[in-house]
Amino acid sequence: MTKNSKSSTGSQWTGMVPVDDTALAVTDTGGPGTPVIYLNGQFATQGYWGRVIAELGTGWRHITFDERARGRKSKRSADYSFEAAVRDVDAVLAARGVERALVVGWSYGAFVASHWASRNPDRTLGVVMVEGAQPHDWLDDAMEQRIRKTFRRMSWFLPLLRPTGLTPRMNAEQMAESNIELGRLARESALGPVLDNITVPARYVVASGTSIGSKGDEQEVIRASLDAVVARNANFEISAKVASNHDAILKKDAPAVADAVRDVAALGHGGAEGSDSGA
Repeated sequence: MTKNSKSSTGSQWTGMVPVDDTALAVTDTGGPGTPVIYLNGQFATQGYWGRVIAELGTGWRHITFDERARGRKSKRSADYSFEAAVRDVDAVLAARGVERALVVGWSYGAFVASHWASRNPDRTLGVVMVEGAQPHDWLDDAMEQRIRKTFRRMSWFLPLLRPTGLTPRMNAEQMAESNIELGRLARESALGPVLDNITVPARYVVASGTSIGSKGDEQEVIRASLDAVVARNANFEISAKVASNHDAILKKDAPAVADAVRDVAALGHGGAEGSDSGA
């Protein structure tokens, strides 16, 4: 870890955390509050969580990071797999000296959060999944071809945006493969057992309408799968269904996400916010 001149529970720290063949840009607000680690959308950055963090305030220890090749500083890697993303959660928490955390994920990050919570029940205070980790068999041959075609069409302008951090330093084929892998992981046969195995408080925050790349009622059909998840596992609840869409939910409905975090934290350690340092 670089630039680590402060203790893991002290003042705010920003630096690079090495993992495998790369390094991730991490921000840790420090302090004695409950540690919350935020897991980004597939090609998004830690900046997306700004309004949620502001809504929760300073009584929490907020840990954000940019995944491999995302943002302006995280380095490229030879491995952009989902398993690498799960390993990166371990690496960031270990580097910041956090043993137990509340895990919050949006979109792709919700899938990562659900897998991490399922595998690490003793280290997870709770999990909040925002518009993701919804088991549904949406990937077929036609959808796979649609994904590849979409990213090929985007390939000409992606390099122009990379210096801004708005798009990852991945090529169009790598981005398409990541999206297709997620479709396989989203299948009921793959994701259902992961969710059923979660033994900590878990909350969904669900959007409405469409998302970039979706058509018609595709998103609402996927969201309907959560009824069965909640029915099977008593640890789960749908905390809120909000008016904003998939892409705008963190910006427009940050209060609903923050409420879900508070709910899970109270159940996860039986105390008020800020009562568990997690170290």
